[in-house]
Amino acid sequence: MNLLSEVTRELPASPVFFGLFAFGVLSLLLYLTLRIDR
Repeated sequence: MNLLSEVTRELPASPVFFGLFAFGVLSLLLYLTLRIDR
């Protein structure tokens, strides 16, 4: 988690990157839960 904050601090568009990263992780978790549910 500390490494992630270090990387996002270096990037100029950190909020956009963090938003895309969070969206990707959430969509992946949702996809996995739907696959396991069936």
